[in-house]
Amino acid sequence: MSNIVILGDGLLGSELAHQTNWDTISRKVDRFDLTDVKTFDLLLETYDGMMQRAKYDTIVNCIANTDTYSKDRQGHWDVNYKGVAELTDFCSYWGIKLVHISSDYVYANSTGVPTEEDVPVHQETYYAYTKLLADAYIELKSEDYLVVRATHKEYPFKYKVAWIDQLGNFDYVDQIASSVVRLVNSNASGIYNVGTELKSVYDLAKRTAKDVKASLAPSATPANTQMNLDKFNNI
Repeated sequence: MSNIVILGDGLLGSELAHQTNWDTISRKVDRFDLTDVKTFDLLLETYDGMMQRAKYDTIVNCIANTDTYSKDRQGHWDVNYKGVAELTDFCSYWGIKLVHISSDYVYANSTGVPTEEDVPVHQETYYAYTKLLADAYIELKSEDYLVVRATHKEYPFKYKVAWIDQLGNFDYVDQIASSVVRLVNSNASGIYNVGTELKSVYDLAKRTAKDVKASLAPSATPANTQMNLDKFNNI
């Protein structure tokens, strides 16, 4: 029996599975639905013919509505907040540690270089709003948790243009995944800002797409999602 399971097989979930021997539960293949608590039974097992117990010690939640600039309030609300709240309560009830992948967008309107102890000032999207709400619910209600605030990019960079005016600690998915694995394996808990050195999207893109062209980001895109990484770097 594996002690750790990944919820979701998207970009980050798939990379985590690639780097580890952790189990994976898929929304499509296993029909797991973060908005339907009945499907949470996939995380339990029956023993002695009728009693249930948790299959896993740790759940790594990679499921989210990542349609960042969508105006679909309900879609973000249901998955990014309500679903995470249900999962938090489930984990607390069954004595499971919750590792939740949050976002650096919760800092998008902050000044300076915010730490985990600063008050986040999020970007004006339902994505950022519901991610921040979920972080707060986990802090308030969870018995044992790790919240990872980060952004991962597809490797290699696949677009023809890249923004020169959006700065952050984002990196390619393999780098962010390895950082998550590092935190999980070290039994870290609480909130962690995770990433690498400050860079623009264009700086990152040039590492894997030599012909990429520089461009300006859309006005709705946050210009700076920089975070203080001292806590993570001291692990």
